[in-house]
Amino acid sequence: MIVYEYVIIAKKRLKEDVGMDKYRIIVKGIVKSLDKYLIVEKWFDDRIQDPYQWGFIDGAINFGESPDRAVVRIIAEDTGLCVQIDRVLYTWSFMAGDTCTIGISYLCLTGMEDVLLSEELHDYRWITKDEFEQYIDNQDVLNDIECAGLE
Repeated sequence: MIVYEYVIIAKKRLKEDVGMDKYRIIVKGIVKSLDKYLIVEKWFDDRIQDPYQWGFIDGAINFGESPDRAVVRIIAEDTGLCVQIDRVLYTWSFMAGDTCTIGISYLCLTGMEDVLLSEELHDYRWITKDEFEQYIDNQDVLNDIECAGLE
């Protein structure tokens, strides 16, 4: 019990001294069914001219949750799909203000095609890899997918 309390105190001090609460970890699930990939349309408040953007399922990891469990949970909550993780495709990071966001992208497989969208999502499509550029505006995401060797 004493060791556990010491770890809690040490983590709290580290968080205060180093600012470790300035990190955010998100996971992205690139869901594949047969030869098609799931993309979803989301609303972004900071995109006034074109607030709806196509992308892959993503979300934040809950405290104490593993990235693997988080991506499976987020996909299920946002789409109703049951998936299996195939592999990690790539990682990325970016700064927004004083917060560093670290991301892990997974290739996830499913045999399901019927999607039940959460309220946060507007639309979905199953598309081939060749169609990514027609929907995905973020060139960094397209480059990362290419480098990861997505089939």
